[in-house]
Amino acid sequence: MSGHSNPAATPTMGFILQHQSLSDGSLQITIYPAPTTVQPTTDAARVVSEIGMMLQGARVVLLGSNIIDTDSRLLAWIFVVARACGRRGVSLSCESMPERITRQIGLALSVPERAGARRTQRVEPLLSVIGRTAVGIYADLQDWLSFVGELLVALWSFFRRNARVPVGDIWKIVDECGPGALPIVTLISTLVGVILAFIGAQQLRQFGAQIFVANLVSVAMLREMGAVMAGVIMAGRTGAAFAAQLGTMQVNEEIDALKTFGISPMQYLVIPRVIALVVMMPLLCLYADTLGIVGGAVVSSLTLDISLVQYFNQAATAVHLSDVWLGVFKSCVFGVLIAIAGCLSGIRCGRSASAVGVAVTSAVVSGIVAIVLSDALFAFMTELAGV
Repeated sequence: MSGHSNPAATPTMGFILQHQSLSDGSLQITIYPAPTTVQPTTDAARVVSEIGMMLQGARVVLLGSNIIDTDSRLLAWIFVVARACGRRGVSLSCESMPERITRQIGLALSVPERAGARRTQRVEPLLSVIGRTAVGIYADLQDWLSFVGELLVALWSFFRRNARVPVGDIWKIVDECGPGALPIVTLISTLVGVILAFIGAQQLRQFGAQIFVANLVSVAMLREMGAVMAGVIMAGRTGAAFAAQLGTMQVNEEIDALKTFGISPMQYLVIPRVIALVVMMPLLCLYADTLGIVGGAVVSSLTLDISLVQYFNQAATAVHLSDVWLGVFKSCVFGVLIAIAGCLSGIRCGRSASAVGVAVTSAVVSGIVAIVLSDALFAFMTELAGV
């Protein structure tokens, strides 16, 4: 049996392969155990490419009578070669392989591959992606509107004193939302005021108008940044906590138990959290406003040679009571949106641990997006109203 041999033996998966093309167009592959000094590599792609260039009716002969130890890697390699031979119409001969290997390969090939079992990489068309995204947004909007409607009905029952609302839980949640959030609100709000002061100082120094840094910081904190930063912090902290708590209750079927006893989850679980956030968000907003203005005062006194008295006098002339009330009203709206996002994600949670993680992520993202969108709407409306 004449032919030519590949001069370089190729290591693969704990075994050495030696290829030999025979005169009748067949391919002979001899498999040797790899020595410990050789680093095995995968060679299935090369063998498959050689099989793809063979004529139909040719043969691939596997020789491996000297193989003693086998593992699943060698079997998987032979299986890949056998599949390639089947697709090309090339016969595979494994008679010279150990009996245990031929028996296992024959068993694996005796069952045809189920249609659709193989995972295929399919590129989804752009229009399909846009349509699926639009349908998802529409479904989310429906969930929000439905949840808001249920919440309004439950609040109406609460104000008429016909709802089962645990008042004690309201004060407990208020304690968790308010005092527990003071450290992070203190840090973020002070740094925001410092950043605004530095940015304003760099620009106003060119015109010798450093004193107007007080106007910039005080107006920005009272109208926008105080409420927005407090809202973002509470969305990441309290909104996520609400989603995790209600999601865990959903997994443990506690919400189903409440429904079984005739207790509305909206009244018993959602209303206390909404009221707690509506109560605490204005206070946190005012606290954030104060710290942001103080942070700007520190920067102005240290870098701009503006005394604290000058800074606060200038700030008092720049702000109006309407600025304070606008920020407070925004914070109330943000509190409602954060509570709705957290509670909706928790109650709509699935029945697994991973679903709780998805619900927490959805609550944070939905809360922050709702805050930004509503703040943009407020900016547009106040511009039209001249406030």
